[in-house]
Amino acid sequence: MKILFFNDFKLGVLRGDAVVDVSKLVADIPHTGPHDLINGLIERFAKVKAKLDKAAASGKGVPLARVRIRPPLPKPHNIDCMAVNYMEDGTRTEPAPINAFHKSPSGVIGDGDTMVLPDVPAIIFEGEAEMALVIGKRATRVKAADAMKHVFGYLNFIDGSARGLPPAGNTFYQMKSRDTFAPMGPYIVTADEIRDPHNLQIRLWVNGQVKQNFNTSDMAHKIPRCIEWISAIHTLEPGDVIATGTNHRGLSAFQDGDWIELETEGLGRLRFKVRDDLKRTWARETRLDRQEKKLEGQTPQLTGKYAQVGKA
Repeated sequence: MKILFFNDFKLGVLRGDAVVDVSKLVADIPHTGPHDLINGLIERFAKVKAKLDKAAASGKGVPLARVRIRPPLPKPHNIDCMAVNYMEDGTRTEPAPINAFHKSPSGVIGDGDTMVLPDVPAIIFEGEAEMALVIGKRATRVKAADAMKHVFGYLNFIDGSARGLPPAGNTFYQMKSRDTFAPMGPYIVTADEIRDPHNLQIRLWVNGQVKQNFNTSDMAHKIPRCIEWISAIHTLEPGDVIATGTNHRGLSAFQDGDWIELETEGLGRLRFKVRDDLKRTWARETRLDRQEKKLEGQTPQLTGKYAQVGKA
């Protein structure tokens, strides 16, 4: 099943290219807003699935092109992002030590929305194409062997980054948790529709040009291990998100006017815009392009405010 919010955060189920409004079927789930509603639905999904299936099959759908798609998880309690979790097409000789970081829920935007690049002296702004999983039931100190039972579904996710911010050192918080830096969607695909989450192709386009193109089979620490490790640190609740990482070789600068598209096999296509009021520019090269040219460091900023940062 494909579940989404649309228009004024009505809950819908996707049937082909049409969305069926199922809001009335879940109105009795206690909630103060859409974030509580989707979390409550996930927690109670086994009880309401049959009703939603029936409504999706028989209800009148509205063409997806005629609605405004909203973030399917407007404000997760936790967004945990795995760090350096790919083998980078075999260029890493061994997995990096398992690690993750928190990303602010206020960074969430959805399909058709805009990522806004802030007025800060970042060396470069990047967006990492990722597959994320959605937790379906409370998970505390879960063993890897039982971890997949806690997965409700999957969705596309972008981990926005403002790299190289001062002071030098551990700047993950200010790099990763900016407003609009967590695009996700366009919908949640329930786990039963994804045969093998460790064998899905992920592609990211910038203005129609493929920049990232990799498979989740390259993931270093697989989903069960990620859930085991994170749930040993803090409890995961229904509706929490774990982004599983990216292959960094295709990363390139996001800049003003860009149209970004992300598609993970089976999860639909997430589309959003980029806006930079400072109109800063970078070359359109990827990290792999620079590596093949034997160039070191990040793609340098070409024009605009802060263009001289990092050039000393």
